[in-house]
Amino acid sequence: MRVLIAEDDLTARTILSGLLRKWGFEVEAVNDGLAAWQTLQQPGAPLLVLMDWIMPGLEGLEVIEKVRALDSECPPYIILLTSRDQKGDIYRGLEAGANDYIKKPFDNEELFARLRVGQRSVELQTRLLETQQTLSHLAAHDPLTGVLNRRAVLDQLSRELARVGRREGGGLSIGYFDIDNFKTINDHHGHQVGDEVLKCMVSVLVANLRTYDILGRLGGDEFLVIAPETSGENTSLLFERMAKCVADLKVKTSAGEVSVTISIGVAEATKTTSLDHLIEAADAAMYNAKHSGRNQVNFNNGHL
Repeated sequence: MRVLIAEDDLTARTILSGLLRKWGFEVEAVNDGLAAWQTLQQPGAPLLVLMDWIMPGLEGLEVIEKVRALDSECPPYIILLTSRDQKGDIYRGLEAGANDYIKKPFDNEELFARLRVGQRSVELQTRLLETQQTLSHLAAHDPLTGVLNRRAVLDQLSRELARVGRREGGGLSIGYFDIDNFKTINDHHGHQVGDEVLKCMVSVLVANLRTYDILGRLGGDEFLVIAPETSGENTSLLFERMAKCVADLKVKTSAGEVSVTISIGVAEATKTTSLDHLIEAADAAMYNAKHSGRNQVNFNNGHL
């Protein structure tokens, strides 16, 4: 584990660095509070810190207060080094945001023990954050295809519509689509093959969408593409390209090679378009595409 040592005294800094390296820690050392503050603002900064109280530039308590004011999901564990041992001083240090303190001159065994407490705390915090991120991802993504699930993609569409309502220009289009005759694939080959087709199709679409386009699964074989910054001709080009890349796809499944096509209904938002009306317009356009022969894109040019 990486540890930041902020200590202005060269002898103390050298001794601390040597001890921590001997104990298996990676050490980054600075000689004043300003350098410590700059280091702790950087991405990937050490999460375990030994902070001297009295330093030039910024004192240890000032650095701690600045660090605690940051909006961080994984704040550092800070052990305050101080020669002050009055209860009032200890209270000030902990109230400023220090997690622990150790008095100078320190006992090596006590320092080691307090560092291990800090290390365990940081490791637990990191595991909890990773678990939260995993659960958050699972809650927002379709388990089969990996794209956003219905709730998450509609939430994203709501946010995009709000941005359209606040700004001039930019444009926003959505594409509502499903796989043509998907029920036939499931009936003839089984649902496992159907799942393989869905995963392969999504993979190809993700590779062909722009980095800021958003793809989500509404349910079954129905999907939604949110395409910001689109209007007119570039909208047509985007969704026509989607339909073509799926039509050109030969899905290799456990039952052999399967070809699929999609029908896409497209609707463009205005500054006053509601989410429900936009979805309804795209859905109606998709059914028009199916009734017109499938494997095509239909644009709803009605007023929304």
